[in-house]
Amino acid sequence: MKAFMDENFLLQNKAAEELYHNYAKSMPIIDYHCHLPPEEIGEDRQFENMTKIWLDGDHYKWRAMRALGIDEKYCTGNAPDPDKFAKWAETVPHTLRNPLYHWTHMELRRPFGIEKLLNPSTASEIYEQTTSLLNKPEFSARNIMRKMNVRLVCTTDDPVDSLEHHIKAKNDGFEIMVLPTWRPDKAMMVDQADTFNAYSDKLQAAADVDITSFATFMQAIRKRHDFFHQQGCRLSDHGVENIIAEDYTDAEINEIFAQIRSGKQLNTEQILKFKSAMLYHFAIMDHEKGWTQQFHLGALRNNSSRLFKTLGPDKGFDSIGDFEMARPLSRFLDKLDSSNQLTKTIFYNLNPRDNELLATMAGNFNDGSVAGKMQFGSGWWFLDQKDGMTKQINALSSLGLLSQFVGMLTDSRSFLSYPRHDYFRRILCNLLGTDMENGEIPYDMEMVGNMVSNICYHNAKKYLGF
Repeated sequence: MKAFMDENFLLQNKAAEELYHNYAKSMPIIDYHCHLPPEEIGEDRQFENMTKIWLDGDHYKWRAMRALGIDEKYCTGNAPDPDKFAKWAETVPHTLRNPLYHWTHMELRRPFGIEKLLNPSTASEIYEQTTSLLNKPEFSARNIMRKMNVRLVCTTDDPVDSLEHHIKAKNDGFEIMVLPTWRPDKAMMVDQADTFNAYSDKLQAAADVDITSFATFMQAIRKRHDFFHQQGCRLSDHGVENIIAEDYTDAEINEIFAQIRSGKQLNTEQILKFKSAMLYHFAIMDHEKGWTQQFHLGALRNNSSRLFKTLGPDKGFDSIGDFEMARPLSRFLDKLDSSNQLTKTIFYNLNPRDNELLATMAGNFNDGSVAGKMQFGSGWWFLDQKDGMTKQINALSSLGLLSQFVGMLTDSRSFLSYPRHDYFRRILCNLLGTDMENGEIPYDMEMVGNMVSNICYHNAKKYLGF
């Protein structure tokens, strides 16, 4: 019988153990997609207690707490921080077989060195111990990143963001690269005229461009794109239900823009045409600068309208969607590829039914110009757990080249989420080690081990140019 979460956690044979300990464990972390608040890095935030760093903003934990019947005041509400932590500790023993149970105890071990299981009887001791550590300078935001062997993070930023905190971290001489990622979703959200126009006004101010037409709107967008590039941005990201690739003419887009800027609501056809145009223009700009574009596909967001009105977005009321993927994605990629303007691309799907779809779609547009140009990205959100990551790795292995995979990311708002990289590495090593033990791939530790190291670190470094 194996002990819970020992040094060979998730490693089920000797080959897996050797791959992990010799080729994966010590690899630095490139976290090329996350939602860390840049201001907390820029200010090198010192967190007041474990609730502030671990529970605030964590919709994964909130969903579990609600499922256990815990009142909202302990999730997003105004309950005292020790009480919120106690309610999470009460929840943890009920999360067995949910990745939250693994993540919780991995995050207590690193960086805090706590090996006790979190439950109601240990909650007070663990809260006091972690809070004491968090109040020490060596547990500031930047120092936690150092402890976890992070080399680079890419945050997620709107075109109107000032990027002042990225600039501050660089000017402070912070040795870990903190780069922005261009996330222009709001610049194509024309579903509500008032919301879009309010955003356009912010864009106008940020770019110092008088937006009077679609041409000047794009001038402002391009100016901000240039600014992001100057600050080291090399990635874009788009959070969309699915790719939209309707036919349109430039005249139609000019008219649609004029209509919405006048305050008129668009019809469904106009909305789809405008979003199609914007996705295309964003992709062209990324290609011009040699960026990598990312697409997070398939989330059905804000399902509870009642709780959305009360609490707002990103509070844990999102789920997997079942949108059409293949045909519009093919149309979009083919339009770019036809003019040789398709940049490096990473797709992440939220519905596991789309694993093989995206793995084969990526293969359609590899052209020999860049190794792994089209990437089927790591398991995301509801799929960044053992089963989801295993299925993603298996689909990519069967239908593409696992050896060219750019590996894991946290997709997290928490500085304590870096053990997710370790979780992924253990799963990867176990899959490959099992194949070695079964005689399905050669028992060549150097060959397979080097592939593991590449997937954990070197591929992303080379692919993203960092």
